[in-house]
Amino acid sequence: MRSGLIARKKGMTRVFTDDGRHIPVTVLAIDECQVVSVRTDEKDGYSAVQLGAGKAKPKNTTNAMRGHFAKGKVEPKMRVAEFRVSPEGLLDVGAELSAEHFIAGQKVDVTGTSIGKGFAGAMKRHGFKGLRASHGVSISHRSHGSTGQCQDPGRVFKGKKMAGQMGNKQITAQNLEVVSTDGDAGLVLVKGAVPGSREGWVLVRDAVKLPQPDDAPFPGAIKGGAAADNDAADAAPEGDAVPEEKTEDVKNEE
Repeated sequence: MRSGLIARKKGMTRVFTDDGRHIPVTVLAIDECQVVSVRTDEKDGYSAVQLGAGKAKPKNTTNAMRGHFAKGKVEPKMRVAEFRVSPEGLLDVGAELSAEHFIAGQKVDVTGTSIGKGFAGAMKRHGFKGLRASHGVSISHRSHGSTGQCQDPGRVFKGKKMAGQMGNKQITAQNLEVVSTDGDAGLVLVKGAVPGSREGWVLVRDAVKLPQPDDAPFPGAIKGGAAADNDAADAAPEGDAVPEEKTEDVKNEE
């Protein structure tokens, strides 16, 4: 099990395939998604990775969170979320994940907060049929009808479908297909719609009902990982072997 990503929903568009078909996609932006903290079995009793995304102003961050970010040596983040991972799926604190964490064709689960619709009746909120349009019904054609019982038990059960606030709750859309990713631009294109409004934060994870792709980067796609390897090679001690590119020049000079 590996970590997910914190993304920001930018809106919907479409992409065209080679045979001329168009696919509706949702554009998710990965904005400086860094590891803020880690949870280990030895210290916390479970393995998890805490990620932060988006740059927040220090003046808008509480003192407690300032200290938390300072401990991880990362800038204050707008959104923080925790992902359960396996012990071998832990990441280093401060590592920044890339949009290439997911690969084209794999399935993901996207969790977001649905758009709030305000107060709605039972017909719009739950799809109730409503009362009859004639035969004694007046004024209350769109009411939900009886809600309780008689003397026993004489109350309304918890969870009864009634009028109330519609939307504005956490929803997870499962098994959505990743159409493509762009590591340089930090974009992930997901087929279809995802819950939430524009500029809303969403959590993207590997699909729990399907096996993880074999070619998916594990424990994650670290941004700038290749550049870091090159820097390490350049900083090698002088006593190391001469690189292949310089071997011919050295022979010629001799």
